Amino acid sequence: MRLAFIGGGNMGEALLAAVLGKGIAAPAAIVISDVAEARRQHLLDKYAVSVTPDNRAAIQDRDIVLLAIKPQNLSAVMSELRGKLRPAQLVLSIVAGARISAIARGLDHKCIVRTMPNTPAQIGEGITVWTATSEVTAEQKGWVRAIMGATGQEIYVEDEKYLDMATAVSGSGPAYVFLFVECLVEAAVNIGLPREIAEALVLRTLSGSAHLIEKSGKTPAELRRMVTSPGGTTAEAIAHFEKGGFASLVSEAVQAAHEKAKKLGEQIT
Repeated sequence: MRLAFIGGGNMGEALLAAVLGKGIAAPAAIVISDVAEARRQHLLDKYAVSVTPDNRAAIQDRDIVLLAIKPQNLSAVMSELRGKLRPAQLVLSIVAGARISAIARGLDHKCIVRTMPNTPAQIGEGITVWTATSEVTAEQKGWVRAIMGATGQEIYVEDEKYLDMATAVSGSGPAYVFLFVECLVEAAVNIGLPREIAEALVLRTLSGSAHLIEKSGKTPAELRRMVTSPGGTTAEAIAHFEKGGFASLVSEAVQAAHEKAKKLGEQIT
């Protein structure tokens, strides 16, 4: 397949590296358009792909046009590309919050896939939720599965509403995890552990626990109960979490993120 990347930032580069690393496309089949000369030079030097500052030139003779730009730049890019796409060209968007209807209007185009990846895609450990318009063919869906699957896991959904929900969970979720890690490390330091040891304990505990959930066949609740002996140290800590309304706080935070995602989507026209 022949790809054009409109935008070569961090997520665009993560997808580029995954596509090349998995052999989905060769460097000769990829062109990247980016406004920053330094960024273009970096991508040219590191990946040997074609680069250009011209979005219209980039999309010529491409099977897939991958929009990897910031939401605030989307309107200008769509205005530039409007009417320049062939009907069968697949537009694959990773633009946060940008709904299919807005992309379709802005580009005057119908063959569109909207995705919600997350930052662990940068190390091949991401997860992407995506959906497609009816004009997207089975072959093109296969391309999307290959591209997004190269960065981790991918989940296809029929209803676009799940993309805003995924934004609040998996899209923003890494930041929630990072915040918890920050807090747990600081708590460990506060009771006297050296920071280096505290960080090692927290990170390994987090990654090991995640793998245990995946491999044990047990639910998180079951595993939590197995660790929580009555009257023990874990029970004491869990009681304090519950007293502070931990579960309610998490629920309220995700709900707030979901509402914000919907509002941001309404603002992109």
